[in-house]
Amino acid sequence: MNEVAPLKRHYVNPAPFDPGLTEPSGTENESFYRASSWKLMWWKFRRHRVAVASAFVLLAFYLLVPFVEVVAPYNQTKRNGDFIYAPPQGIHLMHEGRFVGPFVYPYKFEFNLETFRRDYTVDRSTPQPIRFLCRGDAYEFWGIWTTDFHLVCPPENGTMFLLGTDRLGRDVLSRIIYGARISLTIGIVGIAVSFALGLFFGGLAGYLGGWVDHIVQRMIEIIRSMPELPLWLALSAALPPNWSPILVFFGITIILGMLDWPGLARAVRSKLLSLREEDFVKAAELMGASKRRIIARHLIPNFMSHLIASATLSIPSMILGETALSFLGLGLRPPVTSWGVLLNEAQNLAAVQLHPWLLFPIIPVIVVVLAFNFMGDGLRDAADPYH
Repeated sequence: MNEVAPLKRHYVNPAPFDPGLTEPSGTENESFYRASSWKLMWWKFRRHRVAVASAFVLLAFYLLVPFVEVVAPYNQTKRNGDFIYAPPQGIHLMHEGRFVGPFVYPYKFEFNLETFRRDYTVDRSTPQPIRFLCRGDAYEFWGIWTTDFHLVCPPENGTMFLLGTDRLGRDVLSRIIYGARISLTIGIVGIAVSFALGLFFGGLAGYLGGWVDHIVQRMIEIIRSMPELPLWLALSAALPPNWSPILVFFGITIILGMLDWPGLARAVRSKLLSLREEDFVKAAELMGASKRRIIARHLIPNFMSHLIASATLSIPSMILGETALSFLGLGLRPPVTSWGVLLNEAQNLAAVQLHPWLLFPIIPVIVVVLAFNFMGDGLRDAADPYH
């Protein structure tokens, strides 16, 4: 007679079930399959260390924008008539073998009758400590109230020109900090204009097709066929010279946005052409959803991650466009301070040869543009489902 094999007892783990834990059988982490597309994008973006570092750099720059008056040691219009074209002052910690803290050595100058220039010498006998959380030049904070609080101030009865001064004796570092507000804001506002136009025309062309698509495509081809820089110059020169700085700012922003939307519109069109035949779009149409709702609520959110990556790669071109126009004297003009306006003062070769610190405003331009490009590359890789 055949013997019956004994039944095996099944083991049941008494611990509470946690879907985030890896199963003992070696299956993939279940939280990965339950994650939303935004969370998956964030996980992939975190692995791109250069992109993450670039994001922190940009975050620091944009956190500076609302508080430039507090961070800058001098007011942007403060003139130091006795220190015209003064070279940068260095920060020191030790004086004659003892620790003093952050301080600068004062400048002395003599007027050279042969070169007609001021010859500056450093007086190393009297260190001047830098002040922190102090009272300095008065300013209107956000145009609401007047105050004089600064994070860093020059020494009492002394100077602190860490990046030198310009032809009017204005501190270059303070003007670079003030210029960040305009140069960084114009990229964000410009991309908002570009996105509004690109999503509107691209959405119409991609979803409706037919004669609407033909008209939009011909319009894009006409704009793209025009040389970009001469078109910028022509439109910028058309701005009335008697406009206020605020109107000029918005005029330049609209010009940059209107010339940048065709590329985005074509990307949106191609995405909508592939998505409009999907089942969820057909279901929305059968339920009576309007074309506007289908585009705004169903189609565009399905490739929003690609739009974000595209935006981060377009903002640098906006910043470079404003810098180029202001450098050529056709963009923003004084009393507005931007990085392009500051570089406009370094146009002549003699100024660059004798006062090279006037080129320092190009450093934040390079840093911000590179940071946006690195972060955009990381976002583009993270948004790619096949990467």
